[in-house]
Amino acid sequence: MIDIDGTSQTATRSSGVEHVVNVQLSTEYGEFLAVGYLDTDRGDEHMALVYGDVGAGDDVLTRAHSECLTGDAFGSRHCECGEQLSAALRAIAAEGRGVLIYLRGHEGRGIGLLAKLRAMRLQAEGLDTVEANLALGYPDDAREYGAAAGILDHLGVRSVRLLSNNPRKSEALERHGIRISGRVPLLIPPREENLSYLWTKRERMGHHLPHLGGLPGTR
Repeated sequence: MIDIDGTSQTATRSSGVEHVVNVQLSTEYGEFLAVGYLDTDRGDEHMALVYGDVGAGDDVLTRAHSECLTGDAFGSRHCECGEQLSAALRAIAAEGRGVLIYLRGHEGRGIGLLAKLRAMRLQAEGLDTVEANLALGYPDDAREYGAAAGILDHLGVRSVRLLSNNPRKSEALERHGIRISGRVPLLIPPREENLSYLWTKRERMGHHLPHLGGLPGTR
């Protein structure tokens, strides 16, 4: 469990993450505690945004959000990442307590920014998001969630209600010892620009996206 006022480097060595700093962060969604971590295995820097008292530890509304510069910072309509980030922060604030973990090193489902841009170019030429990653020699999803599990452990969170449409994410966290007490969907209305992408995530990657219904898709 974190010390709200602490800034000491408290390591959680078994998980490979090191707690570095806490600071209050005022956002348009509310007042969060920003907790910084270093992934000592990969060198990535992660941040948890903690809202309210998560010390009870059970059934904490949680989002493990993968870094997406194009979506999160620039509002790209190629994906729904930025909208999911905003929706998750609003949901956590409305709940009165919760955690959003922002995972660096997850760009492009773990392949990096430049490779993601190359994959996006291949998608513009007709490949889907899975085919594009594979064509570049990468797996369809290279993300790893050990750091997220270590952060939750450090925060004292024992079980989560996971804000996610992705069953693989739940399974990955469970493999790292996090108990998933429920999954809360983040269903963002599709756009013309990302409909094919969302269909691919549903049909080829198993994402739970029932709101797509019978909408036409190119794939």
